[in-house]
Amino acid sequence: MPNREKGSPRASPPHTPPPGTGDEGDGTGTAAAAAAEMGTYRCCIFFTRRFALEDASTPDDVRALFSRFAAGAPYMGADDLRRYLAASGAPGGGKDAEQIVDRVLQDRSRTPRFGRPALTIDDFRHLLFSEELNPPIQHPQVHHDMNAPLSHYFIYTGHNSYLTGNQLSSDCSDLPIIKALQLGVRVIELDIWPNSSKDDIDVLHGRTLTAPVSLIKCLRSIKEYAFVASPYPVIITLEDHLTFDLQAKVAKMVLEVFGGMLYYPESKHLQEFPSPEALKGRVILSTKPPKEYLESKGGTMKERGVEPQFRKRESEEAAWGIEVPDIQEEMQVAEKNGDDLLYGEKSAENGDENKTCKHKAPEYKHLITIKAGKPKGAIVDALNSDRDKVRRLSLSEQELAKVAASHGPSIVRFTHRNLLRIYPKGTRFDSSNYNPFLGWVHGAQMVAFNMQGYGRALWLMHGFYKANGGCGYVKKPDFLMQTCPDGKVFDPKADLPVKATLKVKVYMGDGWQKDFEQTHFDTYSPPDFYTKVGIAGVPSDSVMMKTKAVEDNWVPVWEEEFVFPLTVPEIAVLRVEVHEQDVSDDDFGGQTALPVMELRPGIRAVPLFDHKGLKFRNVKLLMGFEFV
Repeated sequence: MPNREKGSPRASPPHTPPPGTGDEGDGTGTAAAAAAEMGTYRCCIFFTRRFALEDASTPDDVRALFSRFAAGAPYMGADDLRRYLAASGAPGGGKDAEQIVDRVLQDRSRTPRFGRPALTIDDFRHLLFSEELNPPIQHPQVHHDMNAPLSHYFIYTGHNSYLTGNQLSSDCSDLPIIKALQLGVRVIELDIWPNSSKDDIDVLHGRTLTAPVSLIKCLRSIKEYAFVASPYPVIITLEDHLTFDLQAKVAKMVLEVFGGMLYYPESKHLQEFPSPEALKGRVILSTKPPKEYLESKGGTMKERGVEPQFRKRESEEAAWGIEVPDIQEEMQVAEKNGDDLLYGEKSAENGDENKTCKHKAPEYKHLITIKAGKPKGAIVDALNSDRDKVRRLSLSEQELAKVAASHGPSIVRFTHRNLLRIYPKGTRFDSSNYNPFLGWVHGAQMVAFNMQGYGRALWLMHGFYKANGGCGYVKKPDFLMQTCPDGKVFDPKADLPVKATLKVKVYMGDGWQKDFEQTHFDTYSPPDFYTKVGIAGVPSDSVMMKTKAVEDNWVPVWEEEFVFPLTVPEIAVLRVEVHEQDVSDDDFGGQTALPVMELRPGIRAVPLFDHKGLKFRNVKLLMGFEFV
């Protein structure tokens, strides 16, 4: 196989399809001529090779469905389609069948035969490939109970939300904050420091080369975009490195920007967190007291003449990124590293709240709804709940793995009432991420991710929060909130029985010829696609499998089925990746992740996304889902 030369994907929005990509009609005339051109590739200097572009084969299961509901006829009328839609669980039970038939024929530039609108088998396949008419998610709207306390939900959480790139030298900006809110992220983290003249507040990653952005700009952008994707509360976590007078300035600034949107209770400590429903349209502050009084230690690395030892290009140099690590292995490695994090004097949040209160402006403290706990000693001691108040505790991914290895049930018990935030370890300078399931399986509500990065871990995060209408709050499963009569709670390390089995069938894919240049994958021939499909979740459920590679075809048909026994389907995510087979590294053909419990049974259109998480304009898979 010759060496490959890469092009670049076509720009998606706005997209004007070139002649012959299939957007003009039913494959005749100009489209057919352009299709022949699409199958011609240069070979050496003076020669070309032509590949026959056959019509896409319709999978057998699709033909069987069509024949069944069309009663063996070559056309499916509106009444036939209505019966199919009702049987497949379509919203409204197929009441809009006539409009759907008209829509499909219009999309395909077809006119009704004999004056009666009806679908051919190719029209029916087109309908199944429509994400709008045949989505893979069965609940496009909020459907979880939103009246429980905040501690009962997984919350879409960002880390260092203001960074545009790596953790050491990228610019700080409000643009990543806006993007995160548009995605539905509900927790925004801001590190606040005195500016260079010590009279105002900057947002930056302290003591690095990151260029600051003003706090007021970030707050105004949060107000403007807080509820464009979800009506449920936005939590601002403040990493506070301010002096007394600047804390008072923050209080004034926050009140002026948010006004009545800002929620803060009258009581000094909450005994239970409010519900997402009660906090609709509100903004909440959460912070912990600063670790030290920072007048003598402020400034960035650049101001103090310190250069970071790390230098690396942005992580987009590798589209796939590393595989998501196994959480069982992470706990085993952490367990071997000694007990200093568990029982030593160092902990995730040092100090005592009473000692640091004297450094906080009273107005500022009053506005903090979700207060961070301040354990003096060991992390395991910090997991003891206080009946009189609720709080937030933060652990790094390493600290979580260490505690989870021997005190998993204690973490779960803590998260029944309190909030647990997990953040990336400090050595992730490239803004990479970790396996979020270690936090989720222990009930951690705020699994904080670098949203400005790329890679498989972040794809899982985006996929997980497609649940519950994409509102950024996903109700935790009951087993993570229950205490047995004997006082025991869920043990993430226990052997669990299979609770459900998911069958996934990968039928075919289409759309690459519209979104990519002809020679993007291979200069000399059409692409060789294969699909990897699997589950991300607890270790016993996590697996990846793959189809065969279909050579030299822009519209590959696989028709392969995979079976996944699941012990914890409530938090499992279906992983899908399309690879273009190469002699060295596979080329990127698209990816997506979908919450297992939200999958619509039946044959569905599954849109794919690029490595940055942006949806392709046309690339989709046709997949089947069945729970047995």
